[in-house]
Amino acid sequence: MNAKKVLSLLLALVLVLSLAACGGNSQSAEPTADAAATSDVPEEPEAVAIDKDAFDALIASGIVADDAAIEANAWASAVKAAGVLRVGGTRTSFLFSQLDETDNSLRGFDAGLYQLLARYIFGDETKFELTQVDSSTRESVLQSDQVDAVFATYSITPSRQEVISFAGPYYTSRQAVLVKAGNTEITGVDDLAGKTVATQSGSTGPDILAEFAPDAIVQEFENDTEARTALEQGRVDAYVTDYTLLLNAIVKNPGVYEIAGDTFGPEDNYGIGLPLDSDGVEFVNQFLQEIEDNGTWEQLWKISLGDRTGIDTVPEAPAIG
Repeated sequence: MNAKKVLSLLLALVLVLSLAACGGNSQSAEPTADAAATSDVPEEPEAVAIDKDAFDALIASGIVADDAAIEANAWASAVKAAGVLRVGGTRTSFLFSQLDETDNSLRGFDAGLYQLLARYIFGDETKFELTQVDSSTRESVLQSDQVDAVFATYSITPSRQEVISFAGPYYTSRQAVLVKAGNTEITGVDDLAGKTVATQSGSTGPDILAEFAPDAIVQEFENDTEARTALEQGRVDAYVTDYTLLLNAIVKNPGVYEIAGDTFGPEDNYGIGLPLDSDGVEFVNQFLQEIEDNGTWEQLWKISLGDRTGIDTVPEAPAIG
């Protein structure tokens, strides 16, 4: 092939590539049908975040105990001498104690209570350290002196009261059934017969299901995340636990879950776990009574739960002791 022919072929190739490039740019200027359809898809609803400023301001304004009250109590004196309140709790409970990785702060109803207690003892709400617990380890961290108190939506039960003590109660809930959004087969606890139902081991869930849904096939999981993952994957048909905990899942994952039917079972009182026979019970109960009387409990509930769930009516705080 001579030089002229080679040059002609190269010029032709350049022309073809240029036309193709122009054609590609022309096509990309107009949205395709698929792109137009995608642009019409609504964005996923976002979880309702806590009002950080309101939460932080409330905690910073918390009351501080008299030195005499602390000195008169062995548990409180030991905590103050140690210089930090050791808390057993969680970082993943969206409404009760959620870690915000943007500022490394913990916020929610339980988080607010233990930070207010730290302020009550030290005059400084930041003097706490958190050990993560789940429903199967809450007693053991108290019995082994790893923590001073447990704040973890901790239901007061007779069996637990044999090995630890409780201050409170500070909140009341009942049981509920969580299903995937759009589920029409399960409309309440009466529909759980023959269904595979998740609950948390070490919680009140297994006993509640044995009483109210004896024909359900119960599958126990170590924590809330594992139970909800099984529900999402279709490995279980429903998940039964405290109604308030299920609100966490609904608020955090809009459109993914729904509550089936009404709450059921006995009232579930949440308490603050303390070492067995500790005089800290009296001290913490006094703290709880003071924040209920001065309106702090109500404000914390509104910021942590009410404003984020759309529930306008503030529940009555349970009687302490």
